[in-house]
Amino acid sequence: VLQLTNFTTPDVVMNTKDEAEASSFVYNETAIRANFQMIGRCRTALALLAGATAGILGLTGLAGFVFYLLASVMMSFVLTATAGVHWENYVMSKSMLWTDGIANGLITYVLFWTFLYGMIHVY
Repeated sequence: VLQLTNFTTPDVVMNTKDEAEASSFVYNETAIRANFQMIGRCRTALALLAGATAGILGLTGLAGFVFYLLASVMMSFVLTATAGVHWENYVMSKSMLWTDGIANGLITYVLFWTFLYGMIHVY
């Protein structure tokens, strides 16, 4: 289940509108870490499945990397949709939903891509 944890809570209850606009938020470090880990696990699972799929399909060269790029973009859309309009309650920056963990996922992707390609198409 893909679920982000809300990590912002109002610091204090404000009495006036001006004070409410200037209010600060307290960030829950545990929730922030949980969100980073969840995004990382999603990207790793995506890389594993996409790499296995690319290997089974026999993709080689640039086509394999384009396949990973498309899979990553689709995962970014899923993460953005999961966070919804109030994404700032779950991540510090919206770009984190689009870029966090892509490099680590690429390593996993290449590992499974080459392994399954070799097992199916070479041997």
